Amino acid sequence: MINDMMMITNNSKYASTSSTNINNIQIIKQLGQGGGWGQHASIIFIFSNKKYSSLSSSSSTVTAASTSSSSSSSSTVNKIQVNRIPTSQFSNNNSKSNLTTTPLVKVKHPLPYFHFLVSNRSSSPIMAAMNGSSSSTTPPNSFTTSNHLRHVESMSTLPSGAGPIPKLNALILGESLASEEDDLVLPSHDFSAQAHVSSPHKYLDMYKSSIEDPAGFWSGIASQFYWKHKWAHPVYSENLDIRKGRINIEWFKGGITNICYNCLDTIIAAGNGEKIAIYWEGNEPGVDASLTYNQLLHRVCQLANYLKDIGVRKGDAVLIYLPMLMELPIAMLACARIGAVHSVVFAGFSSESLVQRIMDCKPKIVITCNAVQRGSKTIHLKDIVDTALTHSSLSGATVDVCLTYENESALKKENTKWVEGRDTWWQDVVPKYPATCDVEWVDAEDPLFLLYTSGSTGKPKGVLHTTGGYMVYTATTFKYAFDYKQSDIYWCTADCGWITGHSYVTYGPLLNGATVVVFEGAPNYPDFGRCWDIVDKYKVSIFYTAPTLVRSLMREGDEHVTRYSRKSLRVLGSVGEPINPSAWRWFFNLVGDSRCPISDTWWQTETGGFMITPLPGAWPQKPGSATFPFFGVQPVIVDEKGAELEGECSGYLCVKGSWPGAFRTLYGDHERYETTYFSAFPGYYFSGDGCSRDKDGYHWLTGRVDDVINVSGHRIGTAEVESALVAHPHCAEAAVVGVEHEVKGQGIYAFVTLVEGVPYSDDLRKSLIMTVRKQIGAFAAPDRIHWAPGLPKTRSGKIMRRILRKIASRQLDELGDISTLADPAVVDQLIALADC
Repeated sequence: MINDMMMITNNSKYASTSSTNINNIQIIKQLGQGGGWGQHASIIFIFSNKKYSSLSSSSSTVTAASTSSSSSSSSTVNKIQVNRIPTSQFSNNNSKSNLTTTPLVKVKHPLPYFHFLVSNRSSSPIMAAMNGSSSSTTPPNSFTTSNHLRHVESMSTLPSGAGPIPKLNALILGESLASEEDDLVLPSHDFSAQAHVSSPHKYLDMYKSSIEDPAGFWSGIASQFYWKHKWAHPVYSENLDIRKGRINIEWFKGGITNICYNCLDTIIAAGNGEKIAIYWEGNEPGVDASLTYNQLLHRVCQLANYLKDIGVRKGDAVLIYLPMLMELPIAMLACARIGAVHSVVFAGFSSESLVQRIMDCKPKIVITCNAVQRGSKTIHLKDIVDTALTHSSLSGATVDVCLTYENESALKKENTKWVEGRDTWWQDVVPKYPATCDVEWVDAEDPLFLLYTSGSTGKPKGVLHTTGGYMVYTATTFKYAFDYKQSDIYWCTADCGWITGHSYVTYGPLLNGATVVVFEGAPNYPDFGRCWDIVDKYKVSIFYTAPTLVRSLMREGDEHVTRYSRKSLRVLGSVGEPINPSAWRWFFNLVGDSRCPISDTWWQTETGGFMITPLPGAWPQKPGSATFPFFGVQPVIVDEKGAELEGECSGYLCVKGSWPGAFRTLYGDHERYETTYFSAFPGYYFSGDGCSRDKDGYHWLTGRVDDVINVSGHRIGTAEVESALVAHPHCAEAAVVGVEHEVKGQGIYAFVTLVEGVPYSDDLRKSLIMTVRKQIGAFAAPDRIHWAPGLPKTRSGKIMRRILRKIASRQLDELGDISTLADPAVVDQLIALADC
């Protein structure tokens, strides 16, 4: 039973009613008389399961007469009490918006499955089914079809919620808070009106074009970039079926371009040379710098000239081991300018990890800095590089040059260990080179970068991305997924050592001429309000971060957020793992003041860019759902036998067909590339993730398939259990792993971090378990709750579940390398609490 819902109207009386019968669902449209909505506006009521024979209204009461669908001889009248809420109770942030000045009406009613949508006719999802016509239109009873648009056809109907939440309320951005009972978050009329993709109709048109004519669709977008020579035909070629031979993906082959030229030179040629390209915020508040596009190009060219001077040529590997200084994106762009292949290694990996990467790609040069300050901690990066270069040399991979940037705020030159003849100070040589550098024009399929990601065998996988397709795809995904405008200030908190930093700190934003914030420090230094201090300082309008950071900031209390304005924020984003609904709502309600849509993106190192993501302004969001596929992406959910599942389902997430941003191989190991990604389900790219699709077509990522626990035959996703635990008011964060169980095969072992100030207790442990039982079922109840003051995370916020598995199974002598953790001391704390 739905007890409370909100609708918006600007009249208490209506001029007329009309109805359209769609599959025994009566849609009663009340057209407003006068007021601010205009002649094309409508308020739509959907009364499911019953037919309503009449509708009347007055200033306080709307009466709906309902009859059973099987009988028309009698009717039972249901009274719907309407209480008007004065407009003065709601803030008006935009005097030009009819939406924010319109009174809200709270409706009390006894009707089951009562949904509503306030919309413009031209953008209403339900109008897609009606094709903009008042005549009766009857869509199919089911939207499960065998064609490639099956996963978006359900957008033709009004979304109706998902998951265990019993109420199906909706809200308009900027009008009310998202609560535990709100399933749908609708973009405001003002936001949708200015969005690149303003309605489901426009999305569907573009999506269909991208699937039915991928060559034409992507050629049209690619033509907006600079190409020295246009690509040959066909626009793309692919084979994703290992049974048919070698796996192969190519886009724009024969096209000659340069991504650095498109990031910088074309932006400057368009008259934006004096626009800020990078705002850099140091570890210490008050330490900052900036570069215009002109200045950035000069710095890039100086480094590019130095690299050429020491013998770096097209196709040579350059290993970059830098923190988030401006020199990191500068180094990436300098490599791209001369056709060198950069391999950025997260400046936090151990010397052993660095050795593995040096041995694999055999770089001509390593670029690093002497040290970095993260929070109050100094990390001596040069020492790590020295150790790695010594070991790799003994193994036959000698690097002759180590270019070192002096990060004087962390460590002075005189305190830096030095190897004469190999080491060179950046500041001593690079500024002496000319500030112009000729471009090395490359083929679209020439390699751009290597990025190593973890592998199940322990050996890192060198993911190889090429130039043309990656350029087009990252730029396009950035533009649409964040609804980017030229006036936006954009901040992604990711490190360039990860794919997010490649695609959405460096290349994607700069290809769009964006202003990017680059942050050296830690989000909790000097306190937990640092992020919002930076947002206010630079007037950040698009903020893209990880759910782990969101949850950690939630734990510390709202006051760290609310003492800052954050009024500049326009769009929020989430990346790295599925965001649980409670964290989504906190992010939306508190950080975004209930007015900023959240782009909850799903993608991978291998995909190069977003694959499934909301488009702000285009359709309603569901907290925790990645929603619908990006243009050109055909996600499919398959069962264990590889059969595609239709409609509402859960299974393995695969992708049918290629897309421009897809990686082309694993460096030096194409066989592993084929085996890892294309052999499990021939004909598809296998993501390794689990996914559910609800009856409205929305996608819900359930985590890595190898994070699925098999308990007494029940396959339980760790993300699902974690989300249930975090729904408990005293749980700030949770991480779940599987452990051997003598009866059930596997048991559920949960590490739980409590809200600040909440003490450990057996009663709380029982309450947490009951929360999971209630939300999921008894079969998913954790066998063990392990109290966790903190969780082992990398500095980018990724939880190291490998370490948690070892602690849970008491394999403490097999913890491995923990040097990459943001706080290695957390491991000892967890071990100490193992028996509590």
